[in-house]
Amino acid sequence: TLLAFPTRVKSMVLTSSSAGAGSVILKDGGSGGTTLLEITTPATAAFHNIIIPGEGVRFATNVHATLANCTVSVFYG
Repeated sequence: TLLAFPTRVKSMVLTSSSAGAGSVILKDGGSGGTTLLEITTPATAAFHNIIIPGEGVRFATNVHATLANCTVSVFYG
């Protein structure tokens, strides 16, 4: 769980790995919760700025992340 309270995710910085394609899955309500955002990353080592337009994505309970071959920094508000 990245954030243990209700919030809006407004942007992210992803660092992908050259080890293979990866992904970021953000869920509301823990690991078994509802998937609200899923991003696939390429198999190259790079930074990716993800800006979510408008008010962002609303997470009513918490923000849970499942990461594969990448790291993520989440900006919320």
